[in-house]
Amino acid sequence: MSNGYAVHQDNFRSWFMDKLLMGMSWPEYLKTLITPFNVIAAIVLSVGLPLIAIRFVQGLASVTHASNDYPWGILLGWGLFSGVPLSATGFVMATAYYIFGFKRYHSLVRLGVLTGFLGYLFAVIYLLTDLGRPWRIYYPMMVGFGTASVLFLVAWHVATYLTVQLLEFSPAILEWLKAQRVRKWAMMITIGMTIAGIILSTLHQSALGAMFLLAPGKMHPLWYSQYLPVFFLSSSIYAALAMVIVVSTLSARFLRDKTDGNFLGNLDNLTIGLGTGASVGIYVYFALKVIGVAHDDNWNLLNTGYGHWFLVEMLVFVLLPGLILSLGVKKRSSAIVRIGAFFAVFGIIVNRINVSTVAFNWNLQDHLHHIIPPWKETAIVLAIAMLHILIFRWILNRMPVLREHPDYRSSH
Repeated sequence: MSNGYAVHQDNFRSWFMDKLLMGMSWPEYLKTLITPFNVIAAIVLSVGLPLIAIRFVQGLASVTHASNDYPWGILLGWGLFSGVPLSATGFVMATAYYIFGFKRYHSLVRLGVLTGFLGYLFAVIYLLTDLGRPWRIYYPMMVGFGTASVLFLVAWHVATYLTVQLLEFSPAILEWLKAQRVRKWAMMITIGMTIAGIILSTLHQSALGAMFLLAPGKMHPLWYSQYLPVFFLSSSIYAALAMVIVVSTLSARFLRDKTDGNFLGNLDNLTIGLGTGASVGIYVYFALKVIGVAHDDNWNLLNTGYGHWFLVEMLVFVLLPGLILSLGVKKRSSAIVRIGAFFAVFGIIVNRINVSTVAFNWNLQDHLHHIIPPWKETAIVLAIAMLHILIFRWILNRMPVLREHPDYRSSH
């Protein structure tokens, strides 16, 4: 009995270490960790993690410019309001593949779902770093707000959608663990989880925009509109498509040995296909924004300092990426499409920071001081972003995301 238990323990330890170290010994594995990127990551974390501890010990004011007048900085402008639309990748790719039947995008579905899951997870981490008191995370859902609150809606949807995306991604985890029986059950609920993801994602993407409807007197009129929920939802669609192009491009460049022939062989054509959808989405969003300006009759505000910046956002960070994507699609050039996608992702970040920071309380005297974040807050954001990248890379190195598991190819 004891011998059998010892053998079982040894087998489990051997299996666990094989999964953890990817079949290498400790010396071999530690040697692979010594890279220029990991050295930079260690420096960033060594600065940012202690500052996160200081934030929780001494309060938010010790690391940010936050105040009663300015509740948000780049912790939320970048981490939440920019991160959530870029994390719509899971809902967009799963919908295209499982609901609309675009089967040729099979090699990108898991990458999209993983990008979305980690994006939402770290959006919550940014939020908890800003709010503090993570042990009270359930308060917005169960204690502090009623069902009429937008924050109640966002809190419930994000928490539920995280669970949905974890279940959507679970077949990859179970294939990695070789849990074949449980994987069959996970595959059976995929369609249901995709439908749930569509409902939840469309609602909370628009709900993030609806939050700003509560502050019409605080936002600059060019960014404030009763159509903000529609703007947030429509922009998240093309942002997700562009983000899949960006992540797949970086994966093929830096993790090429973790891909397979199916992923690399089809990537250029799939990139052009995603670029087509992203360009259409950008033009729809651009048209909606123009309609918003016309509806509120804000044309005269375009000839002001803020109006000029609004035009830069719309023409340089929205329309121009759309034109680049269209050019790439027309020329069948995946390289041009990728340039447009990177530009489009950057444009989404510019828009969300404009809405949450630049255009918020724009008429107060010390507004410029608030727009420029302190170095401590910047270091915290960089540290959390670095953790995001490291975990993302850890998963891609081990699990069948960029490649198909040889034991399950026939079951996809």
